[in-house]
This record gives sequence, C-alpha cells and structure tokens, in this order.
Amino acid sequence: MLYGAPALAMALAQYTEVKFVPQGPGEGLRTAFENLSSGVDYPLKLLHKFKNSLDKRFDQFKRGELLVHEILTHPDDLAVYTLASLLKDSEGSTGTSMMGFGAVGHLPHPGQLSSCSDLPIGAGLGSSAAVVAAVTILFETLLDRHKTLQERYERVRFCERLKHGKAGPIDAAAVVYGGLVHVTEGELSVPSVHNAHGLTEGNGWYWVLHGRPESSTGECVAQVRAQHGQDAQLWHAFSTCTNGLSRALSDGSDVIPLLRENQSLLEHIGVVPEPAQVFVQSVCALGGAAKICGAGSVKGAGGGAILVRLTDHEAMRRLMETHPDKTWSKLRMAQKGASTGPAPQHHAAAER
Repeated sequence: MLYGAPALAMALAQYTEVKFVPQGPGEGLRTAFENLSSGVDYPLKLLHKFKNSLDKRFDQFKRGELLVHEILTHPDDLAVYTLASLLKDSEGSTGTSMMGFGAVGHLPHPGQLSSCSDLPIGAGLGSSAAVVAAVTILFETLLDRHKTLQERYERVRFCERLKHGKAGPIDAAAVVYGGLVHVTEGELSVPSVHNAHGLTEGNGWYWVLHGRPESSTGECVAQVRAQHGQDAQLWHAFSTCTNGLSRALSDGSDVIPLLRENQSLLEHIGVVPEPAQVFVQSVCALGGAAKICGAGSVKGAGGGAILVRLTDHEAMRRLMETHPDKTWSKLRMAQKGASTGPAPQHHAAAER
C-alpha cells in the first residue's frame, strides 16, 4: 500500500510451523530454519543487546545511512528479534530479568528455535510475516501472555519493518486474521468471499513461482517512490482497481478484467520483469488473468510469485508443461490466521 492506495491480500492455506525445543547445558538459542539458513547461535543473555542493535540499525536506515537490505545481518535475525521484543514486553510488565522468558518459572532454557514451511521464501507470498506470526504465537503460549488479534497484528507489523523498511499492514493482516483482508487509510476490514469464486477449494486459482526476485520489497518501494511518487492519477487508478476487485470477490462477479488491469498498472510502475510479463500474456491468451504478487522486482528476470486465475485446469496443466522449470500449485484461501497446534491438513505440495 503506497500513497493512500488501498491494498488487498489473502491468507494462503500453506503453512509455516515454528517450534522451540529446550536443550542444555548451554547459554544460547540455536536457530534451524528450513530453506533459510544453516543456523545461528544467539546468546540468551545478549538478546536485549541484539534487539537494541537492530533498532539502531533501523534508525540508521531511516536517516539514509543504511540500505534496507542492510538492516538485518542474517536471515534468522527477524525471528530472533521477534522473540527478543516479546521478552522485552514481558520484562516490562512482570519485572523479570531479560535473562528469563518472563513469568514461566522453568525458563530460560538454551534450546533450538526451528521452522519448516511450504511457502516459497522471498517470493512475495508473505513468508517472513508468517515466521514472525508463528514465533509470536509460540512465545505468547510459552510466556502465558496471550495477545488480542489487534495486538498480534501490530506486533507482526512492528517486527516486519526491519525486513521491508516500513511497518506495512497487508502481510501482517493476512497472516494474523486469515481470509481476505482489505486495508485502506489505516483501516482494516475482512471482506467476505463469494463461494462462486472457489477460493477456499482453490478451484481455478494457482500460484506460479516465476523466479526469485533480485530486489527486495524495500528496494522496489524506493524506486517506485522516486519515479512515480507524485503521480496522483496513477495511485487513484490503483485504488479504483483494488476496491473493484474487493467488491467482485465479495459479490461473485468476474474478477478477470480487474486482475488484468492491476497487472497492467504494475507493469507501468516497473516492478514486473519482462519474462514474467510474457508468462502473464500466455495466461491471458487462454482466457485467464495473472498478476505479480507482492512487490515484484525492479531488476533481474525473476518476478516472484504470480497469481493465476484460469478456470480450465487442463489448459493450466498444458501451459505449465511448457515451463518445466517453474514451481506451481493450486492456490487456496486459509479462513483462519496463525494459531497454535499443528498445521491443518492441506495439499500444499507443488505440482512441480
């Protein structure tokens, strides 16, 4: 969401699971995040200093002294920062030492914080927000300090600012509230979705991973701001399209023209690499529509995840046979946001 234009997102029925396993003896927290890194050791007694150092780096970014991708020094930092911020909250409300995990007497413990996910990393599908939300809920439970949905939403936004350079609302809203979320002028709503669209079952909806973007969300936002920030007519067009799509999803009307229009606007602002544009055109030639998800990319060939609406599954299968290097799957809406317990049973395996 830029320049007052509304944003629309949907929670995917693909899941990120995070767990903490106490271990000892030792003094640290060991991360083991699948498909993200080989793991890092974080001394428990230094977590408060770690949080403060990242807060300072974010302030440097705001002053123009760091680029957005320089705020975090390691991929695992965001999840551990989330934990450290929760511990800081607990310390403030209970008077416990930062060495502890708050009010739970058998903590602190050295241990392993691990995750597994069937979300593609760095593809515009909210994988970092999913990790932050999962870590938040895990340690809410361990600390016995549960938050409201609004508080959890604000927490995810706050931590995500380190990843994207701003406290954007849309990914946080999707992973916390579930379903379809609409954000405009700071107001969050959860519109209903008409059964005719088949989003809950994934009928006629797909995501295609069209190469990992070479630029971050923050880099895309910065370039778009520099080139189009003063174009009020452009942002009005984005607003009209997004609001129209929200209404169409709610009342069951045709979404294909609106998806095509949104893609055209994204191409205009320069966040859709040419190979992704060619793929989108091939979907349109079959009578469907496709658009970049997330921020896209302002450099390289990878566009990240592409949303596809094509009711003919056989046509989709034949199209993807011509792109054997691309991962793709049905896209299903998750009606519930992040929660404790095992991930729901789902069919998240990609077609390829």
